[in-house]
Amino acid sequence: MRARAVSTRIPDQSRTLAALALGLLLTLAAVLANPVAAQDRPATFADLAEMVSPAVVNITTMTTVAGTTGLEPLVPPGSPFEDFFRDFRDRNNGPERSSALGSGFVISADGYIVTNNHVIEGADEIEIEFFSGERMPATLVGTDPNTDIAVLKVEAADLPFVAFGDSDTARVGDWVLAVGNPLGQGFSVSAGIVSARNRELSGTYDDYIQTDAAINRGNSGGPLFDLDGKVIGVNTAILSPTGGSIGIGFSMASNVVSGVVDQLMNFGETRRGWLGVRIQDVTADMLDAIPGLTSTRGAMVSDVPDGPAKDGGVMPGDVILTFNGVDIADTRELVRIVGAAPVGATVAVQVLRNGELVMLNITLGRRETSEATAFPTETPSAPEPSEVLGMTLSEITPDIAQQFQLGKASGLVVVAVTPGGDAEGKGILAGDLISEAGQMPVTTLAELETAIEEARAAGRKSILLLIRRAGDPRFVALSILP
Repeated sequence: MRARAVSTRIPDQSRTLAALALGLLLTLAAVLANPVAAQDRPATFADLAEMVSPAVVNITTMTTVAGTTGLEPLVPPGSPFEDFFRDFRDRNNGPERSSALGSGFVISADGYIVTNNHVIEGADEIEIEFFSGERMPATLVGTDPNTDIAVLKVEAADLPFVAFGDSDTARVGDWVLAVGNPLGQGFSVSAGIVSARNRELSGTYDDYIQTDAAINRGNSGGPLFDLDGKVIGVNTAILSPTGGSIGIGFSMASNVVSGVVDQLMNFGETRRGWLGVRIQDVTADMLDAIPGLTSTRGAMVSDVPDGPAKDGGVMPGDVILTFNGVDIADTRELVRIVGAAPVGATVAVQVLRNGELVMLNITLGRRETSEATAFPTETPSAPEPSEVLGMTLSEITPDIAQQFQLGKASGLVVVAVTPGGDAEGKGILAGDLISEAGQMPVTTLAELETAIEEARAAGRKSILLLIRRAGDPRFVALSILP
């Protein structure tokens, strides 16, 4: 007699119930293991987006630029077409209008708006489009190129607005929401997390939040929200070889932005505290050489010109450990903290000197008016354009600045791009501005060459360049292989 095969399959209904039971048990176990995380995970961002979107604006700027076709029709004098071609030349060689798009957000009911400086830099006209579709002209209140922040104003009342949050409380892994006008598509929302904190790109006061929330061209100046609807960052730059989002975006932290905004609203300019010292980071090889130094924290004073620090008793060789009661980790932190301090304030500064702790009281000056006098620099004549990495580059001269409409921008100008090279393949164009190489600012060809050699010496196959086009920043990696 043939044996009957015995099936071990669970009947469909029983299998479904078993799977549901197992899923419920796993979910319950996860909640019991981490109830806070389960409660914090949002099921939807719809309510948050609905709450904050009315305070986010689209920004359109208009700029007059010198237009030229480069055409000079060869027409014999007296020709019946002479007047026609003269009119053609005058129309096309005259001023032209260019427009740019960006984002911003309203911070007060009476119409103050925050955006990036590069969004409105050089603009003749600024127009604000609100979430409702209403459009208004805006005036410029003030800008701070050092943090790439600008404040605008529209004549209005009872506008919906948002407030700054505390960016220092943002943790890696926290949810964030970016709202803005990407690629000119209008109001758009993208969600992600805080990927990293305290990123530095190229500025003295940089304190960027890195996020994987999608940020593209046109998002510049828009807000980065936490789950409470507070602005913890201003979307400023992306790292991208293509110009589009690859999940690495940078937002200037709100605790930097809010102080700048307050000064721009009150004074129309920044008024940063100034200590008046040249400083450098403390390195591991200094520990044995400096009595009493047990860690690499602090900022070492290398020079003290006439100014607040010298008047307060600071000396070369001092290591600044605390400023106004705050422990100093490195030079970058000291510069930010001093810059945020009120001009004219008297602060306590603790230094390590000859193995002893010394407390000094220093009355701060103003950086904007004092630094250039205390640390004068000579500006040598710029060398001739040079070909580097498939690009012909020039330092900025008055003629170059006028030719490419650069205003007060700093960096190296791409005068031409070698056909078929890596630079052309990565979308670099004549007129682009290279402001950073290897995450260090560059303003001279020598600085760029040094950055390239350092990257090669470190065994890297490419170097990261920060490219600005019409003010919009993006990172591009170019090959440095021989």
